[in-house]
Amino acid sequence: MKIPKLGAAIGAGIAAIVIFLVFSFIVEIPTEKYAISVNPIIIKGSMDTETHVEIKNIGIDTLTNVRVDYGGTAKPDVLPSLDPGEKVDLSPPPGSDLTSVRVTADQGIDVTEPYNEPANAPFVGNNGFGG
Repeated sequence: MKIPKLGAAIGAGIAAIVIFLVFSFIVEIPTEKYAISVNPIIIKGSMDTETHVEIKNIGIDTLTNVRVDYGGTAKPDVLPSLDPGEKVDLSPPPGSDLTSVRVTADQGIDVTEPYNEPANAPFVGNNGFGG
């Protein structure tokens, strides 16, 4: 009788560990009321440079007046709202300084991120989206 209980206990323990690992590494659960992810990408080719900026609301509540400032003489983009989990890909306009992107919002968000260059990114043309 003790062997089935031991097997059930081991099985339950393994199941708990698997569930923990799945939720820890795969499922992104927001923990902050207001939070944002900013990922500027630059891909330098032999003929041209392609850029895009990924903005994602990783908080629990909606962000308002999300301002994406590219630096230089470029006019910033303004998103009226960004819902939790919503992601937007933007292309920096001409005149951007292409060193960093600053994102602010009404809720006290103020994040500056430098452009990242992927190690082995192929040149994909037309705003970095392959089209």
